Amino acid sequence: MKISNLVFGAAVAVASAFSQPNLAAAQDAEKTTLMLNWYVTGLHSPLVLGKEKGFFKAEGVDIEIQEGRGSGPTVQAVAAGNVQIGFADLTTMMALAVKGAPVISIGSALQRSPFAVISLKEKGIDSPEKVKGLTIAMTAGDSPSQSWPLFLEKNKLKNGDFKTVNGDAKTKVNAVITGQADALLGFATDQGTQIEAATGKPVTNMLFADFGVNSIGSSFIVNTATIAEKPELLKKFMRAATKSFEYASEHPQEAVEAVRKAYPNAGTPESLMTGLKTAIPLFKAKETEGSRPLRVTNAQVEETIATMIAVGTLKASDKDVGKYYIDAFLP
Repeated sequence: MKISNLVFGAAVAVASAFSQPNLAAAQDAEKTTLMLNWYVTGLHSPLVLGKEKGFFKAEGVDIEIQEGRGSGPTVQAVAAGNVQIGFADLTTMMALAVKGAPVISIGSALQRSPFAVISLKEKGIDSPEKVKGLTIAMTAGDSPSQSWPLFLEKNKLKNGDFKTVNGDAKTKVNAVITGQADALLGFATDQGTQIEAATGKPVTNMLFADFGVNSIGSSFIVNTATIAEKPELLKKFMRAATKSFEYASEHPQEAVEAVRKAYPNAGTPESLMTGLKTAIPLFKAKETEGSRPLRVTNAQVEETIATMIAVGTLKASDKDVGKYYIDAFLP
């Protein structure tokens, strides 16, 4: 993995073999705050389960999980030093990093993009050409809408092929539920489960990644100063996080029960399970099928950078993988 000059020294220092977790570490656990990108959903359940089962405590990490209000505010909180670790969309982090935010990713949970055209299955919207003549609900400026023009270009569509209605995340969901919109642009791991829960009907998630537009999604974000100051903490955290995603993928029911216990208002068991089962196939890409969770390749980061350049968020000069991602803290 290429590593930027900013983090090169720290990365070399932590590249040695990882020690095994021990019970003594749990007795001297370091308080660590993780801010999510949103309210707790099925996607976040591996982390909640890992905390409940003591995976983090066993590594010497006393994790506090805070809900967020979007990837942008979460990355900004990390950049400002208000929280130590963020869980946010990599493309959002990249956009802020090139503007000077001192942030970098140390591992990625969603290795295939969760961006999707989400609709009730009965609508039959399972391929790009089915969008023609429909009404699509969007949120101007959010991550899916920024990639939407590239999706259209890749699939030979144009804005005149459909109508749009604009609104925030809740408004989009309500528009689909009430029939004011045929579909919405959103996150397959979140809005689709809300629509299913409200209507009792199955949902179709037409993933951007299946039709030529892919980017790494939710990732663990830290301040570059934390890499230099707390490399051992980051190693311990990522060891526990990796184990959490591995375990939850094999025991989804336990993950859902952990969320219901810790966050009773997070959603119904059915919606949480749907969210997690939608997310699990996105935890690995073709390139990483044989790897443990959270580890991506240079090629995957480069693909994400190329997508960002294509949509105009990054410039051609912003291609250095090491500015955005480092894997030295992963087991």
